[in-house]
Amino acid sequence: MTSPVPTARRRALVKWIVGGALAGVAGGVLLWALALRNAPAPAGNSSPPRAPAAGVKPALTVTLIAPQRAEWPRTLPAQGNVSAWQEAAVGAELAGFRVTEVLVNVGDVVKKGQVLARVNAETVQADVAQVRAAVAEAEAVLAEAKVNAVRSRDLVAKGFVSPQAATQTATLAQTAAARLAAARAKLQAEEVRLAQTRVVAPDDGTISARTVAIGSLTQPGQELFRVIRGNRLEWRAEVTEAELGRLAPGMPATVRLPSGAEVKGRVRTVAPTVDPQTRNAIVYVDLPVDAASPARAGMFARGEFDLGRASALSLPQTAVVQREGFSYVFRVDGDNRVVQAKVAVGRRAADRVEITDGLAPDAQVVATGTGFLADGDPVRVVPAPQGGARP
Repeated sequence: MTSPVPTARRRALVKWIVGGALAGVAGGVLLWALALRNAPAPAGNSSPPRAPAAGVKPALTVTLIAPQRAEWPRTLPAQGNVSAWQEAAVGAELAGFRVTEVLVNVGDVVKKGQVLARVNAETVQADVAQVRAAVAEAEAVLAEAKVNAVRSRDLVAKGFVSPQAATQTATLAQTAAARLAAARAKLQAEEVRLAQTRVVAPDDGTISARTVAIGSLTQPGQELFRVIRGNRLEWRAEVTEAELGRLAPGMPATVRLPSGAEVKGRVRTVAPTVDPQTRNAIVYVDLPVDAASPARAGMFARGEFDLGRASALSLPQTAVVQREGFSYVFRVDGDNRVVQAKVAVGRRAADRVEITDGLAPDAQVVATGTGFLADGDPVRVVPAPQGGARP
């Protein structure tokens, strides 16, 4: 016969297992009900936001301001290279001569006609001396021929010499005169060659390059120096074909150099053509001639053209916040909650930014602290410290 004790234990164990299972099911049902209760309503059935309950702590204390309208300068930004207005290539006019002196270096300021270098002039000087002697000989021959011609005319008048002899002496005098003119022309040519043994500056300016050294031989077409004519520099700014029509000669421009210095210039001319590859055009801006100017040829510089002035609606930069690539301001609704509004911005001047779209001229927006606000945050509005008040 089976003992009753083990049977009782089995029954108790079964009851304990069943009770635990029922408790787990009940707990799961309760959690599911709570989840349904706290689940958000579908987007299409959302109700309007409720006013904050009494006693809700504001996220921030703010002041309100209205945008201001003022006349702002209109500018067109651009970038380009600083270049020499004109660079003159200077070379020797005599080929095959050895350079004996180099009198300037890169960076030197020179005057028109100043000697930059000299080549060996001994051969040319000898040629000049020889031609001068030939000129002196031709002058003597002409003087003798003239005397003979005069004597012949006198003898013809007295009947001692035939007219043919007088004609011959006159012809000899004319020939001597022609030979003297040719000798003098040759002397002039040799003197020009002698002057060409000096390499001179074609204009006032600054030496920007030097490729010659003492002892080198001059070659035809060889460049010895480059001179920035008149020390004039220009900014060659690139603008798009759409912006080209907004520019005209005489417009002021400001060039910002890599060092941070600013140089004022003026548009000299606008290129008549547009690059078909880049669709850009070059605008030439004259820079002032100033020995102390920080501008140097070859610099890359940014700048802007002054297009005049235009009306602008602006806010302080503290009232505009940048989020996800867009600009926003915050208005305050009747429940003292902020409403985020997207705006379009334009020019900037000092600590203010132009609002081009998205804001009415009489709107009131949060002045500062916008970076700490989110759409719908409760705020406390106080009057502005300098007399501004909430409308």
